[in-house]
Amino acid sequence: MSAEATNPATPGPVVPTVARRKARPRIDLRRLGLAALLGNAARGRLPDAIGHVAEAHRAHYPDADLEPLRRAYVLAESSHRGQMRKSGEPYITHPLAVTLILAELGAETTTLTASLLHDTVEDTDVTLDQVGEEFGAEVRYLVDGVTKLEKVDYGAAAEPETFRKMLVATGSDVRVMSIKLADRLHNMRTLGVMRREKQERIAKVTRDVLIPLAERLGVQALKTELEDLVFAILHPEEYEHTRELIAANAARADDPLADIADEVRGVLREADIPAEVLIRPRHFVSVHRVSRKRGDLRGCDFGRLLVLVNEDADCYAVLGELHTCLTPVVSEFKDFIAVPKFNLYQSLHTAVARADGQVAEVLIRTHQMHKVAEAGVVALGNPYAQAAETPAADASDDADGERADPTRPGWLSRLLDWQKAAPDADTFWSTLREDLAQDREITVFRPDGGTLGLPDGATCVDAAYAQYGEDAHACIGARVNGRLATLSTVLKDGDTVQLLMGQDPASEPSREWLEHAHTPAARIAIQRWLATHPATATEELPAPVPSRPLPEPQAPAPRAASAVVAGRPDATVRLAGCCTPVPPDEVTGFAVRGGVVTVHRTECAAVAHMKGTGRPEMAVSWGDSTGCRVTLVAESFGRAHLLADLTEAMAQEGAEIVSATVEPPSEQRVRHTYTVELPDAAHLPALMRAMRNVPGVYDVGRARHQ
Repeated sequence: MSAEATNPATPGPVVPTVARRKARPRIDLRRLGLAALLGNAARGRLPDAIGHVAEAHRAHYPDADLEPLRRAYVLAESSHRGQMRKSGEPYITHPLAVTLILAELGAETTTLTASLLHDTVEDTDVTLDQVGEEFGAEVRYLVDGVTKLEKVDYGAAAEPETFRKMLVATGSDVRVMSIKLADRLHNMRTLGVMRREKQERIAKVTRDVLIPLAERLGVQALKTELEDLVFAILHPEEYEHTRELIAANAARADDPLADIADEVRGVLREADIPAEVLIRPRHFVSVHRVSRKRGDLRGCDFGRLLVLVNEDADCYAVLGELHTCLTPVVSEFKDFIAVPKFNLYQSLHTAVARADGQVAEVLIRTHQMHKVAEAGVVALGNPYAQAAETPAADASDDADGERADPTRPGWLSRLLDWQKAAPDADTFWSTLREDLAQDREITVFRPDGGTLGLPDGATCVDAAYAQYGEDAHACIGARVNGRLATLSTVLKDGDTVQLLMGQDPASEPSREWLEHAHTPAARIAIQRWLATHPATATEELPAPVPSRPLPEPQAPAPRAASAVVAGRPDATVRLAGCCTPVPPDEVTGFAVRGGVVTVHRTECAAVAHMKGTGRPEMAVSWGDSTGCRVTLVAESFGRAHLLADLTEAMAQEGAEIVSATVEPPSEQRVRHTYTVELPDAAHLPALMRAMRNVPGVYDVGRARHQ
């Protein structure tokens, strides 16, 4: 049984009420619950207790079949009969309230049916099989998903793995998460009956996990009210101060925002553009943020103007009229219609200024865009249903030709992909938290015209893994807006990114890439590779010589076959990547994890470091094999096709390029770093000469890592 399905408790302090976004008055849930208990409707009739749900549902779906709702309510009411919430209300008031929230957002019938039943399997004797037999497999699936979410332990120890399982269960149908968010909203509304400590614990989880998920799902109506309720619990003094600011502004005789709204209506009327102009009051958290940013607030800071039109073209027509007839603040303009946000949000943002210096923000969108902006994926209905009640939101093809599933926004599809690749639950959890903390996404363009959605602050490393997945291990550089750039380059909204890929299928990502990776996809792919290649990943790290017996000798890799440990001819050796020694360099060795001996040039900086930590040296010498791996640095002047000419010259000398990095041009000079494999170390001088002979290259030398 969930925490709310329990015996009545003495109500505690009530969380301050937040103003509703809609004109519809809040339902008296206690009255509805009592009505449900005092008498059922006649068989076949819609119970009075769900009349408000039916009314809200019919506003979005006039032809919806309400029979499943009637049967779901009858089952839920009879199953929960006798159970009470801690507030003292009959428990049936909770699924009723959750379902009403979703109905007002425009959820389709199947979601509402599952919402009415969402606690029956956990808190009553009703089984999933019974739900499936009575309401079908789809409702059964949704109820099962919500039941699994209810079992999630948000305690610190269990959090990573349970939350991972939660998202896996939710991922195939985000309607499950929609029900969970509505469930949390109603619980937050009635949280005042809980102990203060429990209020704060639930509020923190809501703030850290569920509010960011609501943002990702685009359900702004739920997100904003959840933010205000959390604000009231965790920051009561600041909440009260904000409430006083809002109340003082509401008591003012003049309203500059209303004056600007009238002016906008006049401009659009003269232009013969049918439009609805509304004033959208900011919610509590929004007002608090604005006050911290701007200091003293003026009338226009307490809300924004919303202009609703019928067609996309009308949005731009409204924008043109406003910028022509009023004073625009051009720096405030953003076009989220041409480039929607990651959570499906579309709108034009602009601002206009009054003569007294007050600035009013203006949002311009169609009615359908507004519906999606408020309700996100909830408003897009059920893409799997064939019923006529499905809203008109046809699936379209994305840039990669895949069907765009309305219940699977791009970020969620990416999340499901990288959670499968995460090496452990803690890695998944930490990267998820970082991803949810991102409140802004940028769009970068590929040379083929496609786009990549990335978090603000993403680099070329992130772009590479977003486009190529684990094949990005072979990325050697990038061009950003036509100019060579390193993979660490931070991208900006609107950049064009061309990723330069190497040809070696065994290419290795650099550990340094982790410092420049901001997306879960990039970080997890790199960490996964490093975890499966421990010798390469740890060869530079001091580690004690293992006391266990050395493993049986294996066929040595080509890059390590030319060095031999004195007194231990069968020892497995590996040439260090930091200094890439080749014959006839003077070398020394150190034991690393797994019994491998890593070989360094004696002047390598890592040698002094390991000696300083007390790591014992091991004498090594060059064996009969002369194959080698070496890192070369080429300094050149920038010119077209330089990279292609240089790599071609290296290939003609028999060099296999393992990895390459091209740094951003500085004063028309470019620095190239290549790690190559040669069949014979004697070929190295000829290779370096061939590279120097490439037009534009003025120096080639061995890499010296500090």
